[in-house]
Amino acid sequence: MQNKVTKAVFPVAGMGTRFLPATKSIPKEILTLVDRPLIQYAIDEAREAGITEFIFVTSRGKSALEDYFDRAPDLEATLRAKKKTALLDVYEQTCMASGAIAYVRQNQALGLGHAVWCARNLIGYEPFAVLLPDDVIAADKPCLGQMIEAYEETGGNMVAAMEVPEEMTSSYGILDVNAGLGPKLKVKNMVEKPAQGTAPSNLAAIGRYILSPQVLRNLDGQASGAGGEIQLTDAIAKEIETSNNVYGYRFQGQRFDCGSKAGFLQATLSFGLAREDLRDELEDYIYDMMAMRQAAQ
Repeated sequence: MQNKVTKAVFPVAGMGTRFLPATKSIPKEILTLVDRPLIQYAIDEAREAGITEFIFVTSRGKSALEDYFDRAPDLEATLRAKKKTALLDVYEQTCMASGAIAYVRQNQALGLGHAVWCARNLIGYEPFAVLLPDDVIAADKPCLGQMIEAYEETGGNMVAAMEVPEEMTSSYGILDVNAGLGPKLKVKNMVEKPAQGTAPSNLAAIGRYILSPQVLRNLDGQASGAGGEIQLTDAIAKEIETSNNVYGYRFQGQRFDCGSKAGFLQATLSFGLAREDLRDELEDYIYDMMAMRQAAQ
């Protein structure tokens, strides 16, 4: 039986320059998708998957993240006084118990592998999850929950995977896998952002991982990889060489790249249309907008 995964790392130290000027004053992870910040989607997914310890890898200027998950006594008192019970329920979902979240600083922007390595002392020798808040996944069963169920059968290391167009493989970590039709695939190799035309497949790693503590040891003194950064992909690939225990997991769900403006807008539309309280008005607006666009052509 595998050790239970109860810890998760959230790398949130990036500056979010693609979303300037908004991110000049607020962390990218606080940008709202409909009415919840990106980080809330990641936290909710982790909680539903059974995660009880949350580790944020932050940097300067990220104090708003800490404040967001804290209690707000004045707001809470106002909602109670006005008997706004529905809003109180929403408010409670944003509050984390004392000690549930730990914060560590990444004081140099050296890449995702370095960010995860910064959490090593809090992880110790336990398996752990990594969630990248930029990747928002709409699924009936949360992606990390799907992966933890699969991990309980395989152990080792598991990477969420999805097929991408061949011309986009140079933007991802790409998996070389054994042929198979099921969701779990044995990984033979991983290549970070391969040059165009050299990718071993079009199966890309996206921002959900379940990793063994040995990956952290692999990151000790890790040299820079693609892009001059310390790559998490390289540390996982080392596990293929030494232990042959890395799996790709083709999850059920739709992933949105909310690290890009276009992906963020697509997610906003998709999540808005999924909401009963917003769907009709939003559909009418989209229909009218498209009708006006066609009439103008």
